[in-house]
Amino acid sequence: MMAQYLALREEAGDCLLFYRMGDFFELFFDDAKKAAAILDISLTSRGEHAGAPIPMCGVPVHSAESYLARLIRAGCRVAIAEQTESPAKAKKRGGSKALVARDIVRFVTAGTLTEEALLEPRRANILAAACELRGQVGIAACDISTGRMELEECAPDRLAAALARLGASELVAPEGWEHLPDDAIERPAREFASDAGEARLKAIHSVATLDGFGVFSRTMLAAAGGLIAYLDHVGRGKLPLLLPPEVRASGAALAMDEATRASLEILQSAQGGRKGSLIDAVDRCVTGAGARQLAEDLSAPLLDRQQIAERLELVGWLHEDALLREDLRASLRSMPDIGRALGRVVAGRGSPRDLGQLRDGLGGARTLHERLVRKDELPVLLTRLLPALAGHGALVDLLSRALVPAPPTERNQGGYIAEGYDGALDELRRTAGNARRAIAALEAKYREETGVAALKIKHNNVLGYFVEVPQRHSDKLLLPDSGFTHRQTMAGAMRFNALALHEEASRITEAGAHSLAAEEAHFEELVTAVVEARNAIAATAAALARIDVAAGQAERAAEGGWSRPEIVEEPCLSIEGGRHPVVEAALAVQSDRFVANDCRLSPQDRLWLIGGPNMGGKSTFLRQNALIVLLAQAGSFVPAQSARIGLVDRLFSRVGASDNLARGRSTFMVEMVETAAILSQATERSFVILDEVGRGTSTYDGLALAWAVAEAVHETNRCRCLFATHYHELARLAETCDALSLHHVRAREWKGELVLLHELAEGPADRSYGLAVARLAGVPAKVVSRAKSVLDKLEKGRAETGGLAAGLGDLPLFAAAEAAREEVCDILRERLKGIDVDALSPREALDLLYELKLQAVAE
Repeated sequence: MMAQYLALREEAGDCLLFYRMGDFFELFFDDAKKAAAILDISLTSRGEHAGAPIPMCGVPVHSAESYLARLIRAGCRVAIAEQTESPAKAKKRGGSKALVARDIVRFVTAGTLTEEALLEPRRANILAAACELRGQVGIAACDISTGRMELEECAPDRLAAALARLGASELVAPEGWEHLPDDAIERPAREFASDAGEARLKAIHSVATLDGFGVFSRTMLAAAGGLIAYLDHVGRGKLPLLLPPEVRASGAALAMDEATRASLEILQSAQGGRKGSLIDAVDRCVTGAGARQLAEDLSAPLLDRQQIAERLELVGWLHEDALLREDLRASLRSMPDIGRALGRVVAGRGSPRDLGQLRDGLGGARTLHERLVRKDELPVLLTRLLPALAGHGALVDLLSRALVPAPPTERNQGGYIAEGYDGALDELRRTAGNARRAIAALEAKYREETGVAALKIKHNNVLGYFVEVPQRHSDKLLLPDSGFTHRQTMAGAMRFNALALHEEASRITEAGAHSLAAEEAHFEELVTAVVEARNAIAATAAALARIDVAAGQAERAAEGGWSRPEIVEEPCLSIEGGRHPVVEAALAVQSDRFVANDCRLSPQDRLWLIGGPNMGGKSTFLRQNALIVLLAQAGSFVPAQSARIGLVDRLFSRVGASDNLARGRSTFMVEMVETAAILSQATERSFVILDEVGRGTSTYDGLALAWAVAEAVHETNRCRCLFATHYHELARLAETCDALSLHHVRAREWKGELVLLHELAEGPADRSYGLAVARLAGVPAKVVSRAKSVLDKLEKGRAETGGLAAGLGDLPLFAAAEAAREEVCDILRERLKGIDVDALSPREALDLLYELKLQAVAE
């Protein structure tokens, strides 16, 4: 057995090996140690290898999915080795000692999950592949749980941004690639061949040309080849659902780099979870598919005004009709996730329950179509979506006739094909049922004939049906003419066989086996019908998701008093009463009110320089305007009284401080890298938010950098920009930069306490409130008082000499420290004068040196 295991272990590579033994998946050696630690299960041993006990642990087959989920979340990949023949077949093949054949049937990895228990309902699970060809990078991405696949091409320096948008659970790339991402799984470079990728796509979709799906570059096809080869590998030759690939055109979506996405906390907060993120604050979808579509919308806001307008029109239509919206959301809430059910069925991992979900979901879509089509003046986008809801009549009818109302998850026990669908199957079930009634009658007859009232007919998987009587009554059944044959003696009972019982049991077994075979055949027929309609079913799932997104956005708008934005070509940003959706939601929990602020950027006033104290709301103001732009171009209403937004091609956020020690970058280096990206990539149609540029270095360096960056944004990039800073000196830029205006967040001191108003006002800040904020944060009063003295001296020195640090040596604290140092020196000098160095032994000299050192430190 260990020879078989070790051969499979070699094949599993860097994956943990789940080795099927009866009702358990067993792990051995280092796999067992690693899995036991992650799963918190017992680590045992079995036999020896190379003279040492073999570590071992195992998980039950029936609950393996929950353990797999924990291993995948811990970053593991798992190879599943199943028994590929029955013990009876193995015995027939090689005798009683023959080893049951086993083989790896599947690799379970983060990007190739389809099981409900392993997937997050409201999050897409993306597998991506990337490679480079002739100076361009091709990216292929798919979610095999729903089959959606898209291809794109970008420059190597845009790879990180593209991958950040996808948020892939797993990425595969060619071995030795120059731009190989740190967390990529390396695959043989030969798998990333464009001709092979093209051929595989044609074969999968049974077409002679891919022209009907779009125009794909050789780089895209090479990435597709690598993706499909990896899916072939993990599926052991069986591919999952892959829908026709879509082309993601360059410039089709608002561009955001990785730093901007992290700064704006779009899909996850800075703490790493969904709570506190933008999507957590705006998601009101009632289906998992809708939530996944919303996440994609927020990750890739549109650049096409017409598409944005169509989405906004649908949201507005549902926003105006609360009763329709409520009715629609109730219908959607009751629908199963047909996209993922379809994915499991096509991947060969479907169950009767998945077929039942497709029946119910497609039937619900038809009902929804009938309800919506009767409405007058439908929005353009809804008109396009409705045909996808109307079809599938024949398939729904087939599934409705074939399946019981609530099909089971497992199909090996049967019972999921409805009565009346197959007369022959019904007859087999009646035969089995009659035989069971016959056995009950037989039990009564045997009791009467033997006079043993305690006689029972029982069944188990080893003996089948048998007669059992208590030990004290066994003599009556052991008589030669009793008609019973002894089978097994137990501690308190004895078991027998009988000819009539054997005949009835045979009828039950035969009918049951034929019944299961008939149901299995019907299951395969239903699966075939679903697979043939997979593209149309996927279109229905996508239409339902889009409708759910629009209804959820309408609900969020009604709930929060959000307004429909106006999208224009002119590079403006005019927001009245703008609010930060995440902060507002957090304050609402505490029954606090968010202070709204206006923002008005135009070609003549495109750069706002914003001062004021920390905690005054500068960063919140910057981020809320960026999020309003993002939401608007995603097709959502926005948290503002009104919003007029010129299309933004690129969104940049340089807010917050963080380091990247793994890549050898300090906080200031990260800040400069992000600032450099903005200055090199922002266009006149971009929107940039900058917070405290230059704070990570010395005051003079930081001021100089902030000054130069502000000038570059104004003169070279000429983009819309909100620039928050503590450098009061930057206010002088307003004298030379005609499109720059000064603003500040308001604050007041009242009876020695700082009151932060969180309101934006025109003009420069009247003063710095750093010491007041420090006091508010709990810095000890003595430290704040000392800081006030230093500040007064600094400001006096700057005013008198122009030197920022002039005169610090005259401050009392520094003067006292200097005097103390001189006193210590005088004492040590006197000691040294009195020492006769020539008279000291080496030991005495060493002791004296220690003594002088202690005296100097003590003083």
